[in-house]
Amino acid sequence: MARIAGIDLPKNKNIEVALTYIHGIGRSTARKVLQMAQVDLMKKTDALTDAEVAKIREAIDQNSLKIEGDLRRDVSTNIKRLMDLGTYRGFRHRRSLPVRGQRTHTNARTRKGPRRQIGAKKK
Repeated sequence: MARIAGIDLPKNKNIEVALTYIHGIGRSTARKVLQMAQVDLMKKTDALTDAEVAKIREAIDQNSLKIEGDLRRDVSTNIKRLMDLGTYRGFRHRRSLPVRGQRTHTNARTRKGPRRQIGAKKK
């Protein structure tokens, strides 16, 4: 089983798709990394040799990509900075409301959570 950046890549998937399980790597970045590492895009994850896994790790380091913990820390720091500054976006984050201008009169249930009932149902 290939393990890159603390993530166990899924077995029996193309390596291009498997790399997207790492936070911060999408399809286009995965293609670039695999081209730098000179690994076939269609190769399955469980068919990778240790040398190929090492090449992939090296290619990620050479691109100086922010992945996993570093990226998550940066994102949370940016959100915290917005909240501390008191910006509108920070206020929306603090209240768990949509940040990018979506309507909230209806919809936005994912962000707001389940509906809170105002009064008990009358019989």
